Amino acid sequence: MTAFPAAQPGVAPLGMAVPAAQHRRVFLSPPHLAGGELDALQAMLDSGWVAPAGPVPIAFEQAIARAIGIPHVAAVTSGTAALHLGFQLLGVCPGDEVWTSALTFVASIGPAVQMGATPRFLDVTPDTWTMDVDLLRRELAAAARRGRLPRVVVPVDLYGQPADMPAIVEACAHWGVPVLSDSAESLGAIQHGRHAGADARLMAISFNGNKIITAGGGGALASEDAGLIARARQLASQAKEAAPHYQHEEVGYSYAMSSVLAAIGLAQITALQARVDARRAIHARYRAALHDLPGMRFIGEPNWARSNRWLTVIRLDPSEAWVDRETIRRALAAEQIESRPVWKPLNLQPAFRTAPQAGGEVAATMFEQGLCLPSGSSLSPQDQNRVIAVIRRCFRA
Repeated sequence: MTAFPAAQPGVAPLGMAVPAAQHRRVFLSPPHLAGGELDALQAMLDSGWVAPAGPVPIAFEQAIARAIGIPHVAAVTSGTAALHLGFQLLGVCPGDEVWTSALTFVASIGPAVQMGATPRFLDVTPDTWTMDVDLLRRELAAAARRGRLPRVVVPVDLYGQPADMPAIVEACAHWGVPVLSDSAESLGAIQHGRHAGADARLMAISFNGNKIITAGGGGALASEDAGLIARARQLASQAKEAAPHYQHEEVGYSYAMSSVLAAIGLAQITALQARVDARRAIHARYRAALHDLPGMRFIGEPNWARSNRWLTVIRLDPSEAWVDRETIRRALAAEQIESRPVWKPLNLQPAFRTAPQAGGEVAATMFEQGLCLPSGSSLSPQDQNRVIAVIRRCFRA
């Protein structure tokens, strides 16, 4: 039997679920096991299907489709791989522009840049922290006048808060621009009565170890268009043609999800609604316990949306608060509680120093003032009380 190194006290190896009360440390968003993962893995091993083929990945794709209400899904190795395939399917070529929100993780645009595209970053709204639709409309009209419309627009469902997809799709459709939704953080979130990302031409999902549902990794690409997903599956399987020998008319990728990851994801996804309910309850408790502190702000939730509250994020308004983000982050760290600044806007990242942008002031403000709090669905009330107590103590200092 292979021996693995023991974890240091109070430290969990990356991606490892931490049993309640085993360690003093509180993590930001650890995996939360559903209880059926070992049985699912054993059944998969007994079947003999371990490679990225067979009945388990297909069953997982079907379960994802049911969960999001979008009929066609391809399970792949990561959310980033899903975005890369999406860019390929939508025809991104060297020299094209691809637009996305300034306030997001690098994967929202990274594959397009690697394909030779030029990124353009659009600011977000101060209430939902998602793409500013009015700004998008103005920028699309200006781009049309320049004769340089984007190849793809990539809105982001930030921290589980859905973007206003119907408005974004309508704005883009006026100019014939397709939408690829980065819904990596929003599984189980709802907008306008549909799943987050629905109505986009394609949507990408992540099952990374810190997500609301995890396969220990992995991702998925979803669409109403069966042809697009069939094409995605072919590209994800090295673009092998239907022949008794290995025939390749083009070069593809090794992106198909293994049966191992799919088995874990299949066991996890049965708990999706419970995980959403738990994270929303955690968010509500933070809000109730902290809303009275001067300058304390939370991401808003418009009446057309139901966030999955993947992470609860606070913002400290310096016009009212005498405590800044870093004071709270350091105080939490001193108590073995993990927190994290919000995404550094991509237009402020050195890798994109020459990229064009529209606005950016709101995103920069959210980065300077925002902090992600421990939000895992397994967070105990006792540990959440610890987080709340440290934050309130900072305001008494």
